[in-house]
Amino acid sequence: MTIIAKSFTPEILLSSPRRSPAIPNADGTYALYTVSAYSFETHKKTSEIRILDLSINKSTLVTNEEKTSEPHWLEDDILFLKQGEKGTTELVVDNGDLSDVYTAAVIPGPVSGAKLKILEIGKVAIVFSGKSTPDGSLYNPENDRKKYSTGLVYDSLMVRHWDKYVSRNKNSLWYALLQKSPPHGTDTKGRWTLSPLVNALMGTRLEAPIPPFPSSSHYDISSTGIVFVAKDPALNPALNTKCNFYFIPVSDFKAASSSTPQVATEIEGLEGAASSPVFSPNGRSAAYLKMKKNGYEADKNRLIMIPDIYKLTASVEIMKSNDGQGLWDRSPSSFIWSNDGRKVYLTAEEEGKTLLFQIDIPATPLDLSKTPDKVTTTGSISEVQVLDAKSGRLLISRTSLIEPSLYSIVDPAHPSFVREVSSSSRGGTSFGLSASQVSSIWFDGDNDHKVQAVVMRPSHFKETERYPLAYLIHGGPQGAWGDDWSTRWNLAVFAEQGYVVVAPNPTGSTGYGQAFCDNIASNWGGSPYKDLVAGFEYIRKEMPFVDTNRAVALGASYGGYMINWMNGHPLGREFKALVCHDGVFSMTNQMSSDEQYFPNHDLGGPCWEAQSTWDKWDPSRHTGNWTTPQLVIHNELDYRLPISEGLAAFNVLQERGVESRFLTFPDENHWVLNQENSLVWHTVVLNWINDHVGLPKYKEEREQGFEVQSTPLVDKDHRLARR
Repeated sequence: MTIIAKSFTPEILLSSPRRSPAIPNADGTYALYTVSAYSFETHKKTSEIRILDLSINKSTLVTNEEKTSEPHWLEDDILFLKQGEKGTTELVVDNGDLSDVYTAAVIPGPVSGAKLKILEIGKVAIVFSGKSTPDGSLYNPENDRKKYSTGLVYDSLMVRHWDKYVSRNKNSLWYALLQKSPPHGTDTKGRWTLSPLVNALMGTRLEAPIPPFPSSSHYDISSTGIVFVAKDPALNPALNTKCNFYFIPVSDFKAASSSTPQVATEIEGLEGAASSPVFSPNGRSAAYLKMKKNGYEADKNRLIMIPDIYKLTASVEIMKSNDGQGLWDRSPSSFIWSNDGRKVYLTAEEEGKTLLFQIDIPATPLDLSKTPDKVTTTGSISEVQVLDAKSGRLLISRTSLIEPSLYSIVDPAHPSFVREVSSSSRGGTSFGLSASQVSSIWFDGDNDHKVQAVVMRPSHFKETERYPLAYLIHGGPQGAWGDDWSTRWNLAVFAEQGYVVVAPNPTGSTGYGQAFCDNIASNWGGSPYKDLVAGFEYIRKEMPFVDTNRAVALGASYGGYMINWMNGHPLGREFKALVCHDGVFSMTNQMSSDEQYFPNHDLGGPCWEAQSTWDKWDPSRHTGNWTTPQLVIHNELDYRLPISEGLAAFNVLQERGVESRFLTFPDENHWVLNQENSLVWHTVVLNWINDHVGLPKYKEEREQGFEVQSTPLVDKDHRLARR
């Protein structure tokens, strides 16, 4: 499924194969992965499960049957999930030589996020996530009774979350035992069967994995039981991020545990979100990530160790410091143990990359006084797996700005040893992209701090020519542009249209130390805006190949907020056109958002307590200055920033007679995920910005099968008519 492209276009981006991270088998010789692709000719998605021979980079098809996903090694066999009839989930087993495929179980509802643990030969514990009804049974939407009214009544928050109305059915964890029968008759290998599922959270008020993005990284399984993180049930989830670590001892994975979930004692001062609970290899210890401040989702993650899983009162913060800031000024996003349990490998953002680090865990973790050592230096890691039990090497899946999927083998004892196993784009060459297009700049921002920006040039770049500028502003606001691949905001797509793309990481960005990230609080239109002004001036003075008289700026979410803010301030006049995707128009309307802890933290409290701050950084208070042409994009299912934000911005632009367009997708949320919708998004966006800087139109919109629903009223001078 390799694509060779003459030029990198949105069609190529959206139709090119998307590979999952690779999962090695026990001896590190093979790896499982999934790959999917979309065809704009057939308007269909295809998917495959494949095995990769890690020694020779040869890939073999396991199945291309529709609705299959999540392959796992089941001893020497392969287990994967398949969406069955009437909302069920089938557990399908392939014996490994692709000749015998059978259904080991049919689960009576949708489940996902399987994790497995070998207990002994022929016995494997498994845990899934799936929704639970109020009576504790597995929820299957196909069994919903017909309702004669659509009314929903709420007596507490939340009402909506991300893109759905909250219901009484909650995420839960379900475990069971996979057991292999002895060979008999013509069956020479025996077959796997599954015991009935047990609802691990039955009778509790706990919800795991945590919505709205439930992930298998929220729980783990071992021979001793299950660990997971969940929001504190005593606190309202719309107003708090506080999570707890829980352990459920399980001695028999075919029966309900005799113990309710046991909660780890909270470490003093650490009252925020938690993530990534992971058992040690022997199942007797565990670790997880924990934040300090309740209500702050971008606080620094700290590594917490539980040396004895049966003594949850003895948690230890690794790399603790006397000032409470922690010895390491990075925020790990995930980690795994080494096979012997003596090391931990962590991923963390650092200056526009997501890198791998390692740290030795002493017998007495409290004695740890050093910070992790860097293992990798390039790209952005999406997943790390221990390759095998003996060598200590790791199988790493990562991406970059020119590479959607790269599998590498790394020896952390010798970090310079890196063997690239498989690249889905041949190092970007199949897209016509190269590493020489990517660089970064540093400039002085507000308060004399240094600000980094990612730069991407067109593949046909020549120093002697001048190119229009695409100035991209990231969301979050606690986020960052980095050396990673995206199917939504892909820098190469803009560069290949003929832009020099500059994507700055201003105040509030992650990967530059926690203080730099924290400084955006109550400062949304302050330091970040000044950083963007400084970045634009740096480009004008220091990058002669950029024509800043032909500049456009684009941003989504917080980036969309900043577009609205810029249009009301002098920087907005520097651009020929702006693009605001799902951005904030009115600070007060953040009261209609789903997770209220977010504006409460970032704006210094709820609006009735911090009205002056909410007003100070409100873009709607500066609409009298809006004059730069602006494309507004906002989606109907965006419950993080409701569609009224985009409609209000468009109304202002239209009433002021500012050239503007409005694009919406009734079936999309804060993001545009459907490939056909995304192609429309790219067409409208590229046509808009290209038209304003003198580049050729990307594509006629009628070719995409959509039409403009209304046309602008113009006066005799061909200006938008004022009301």
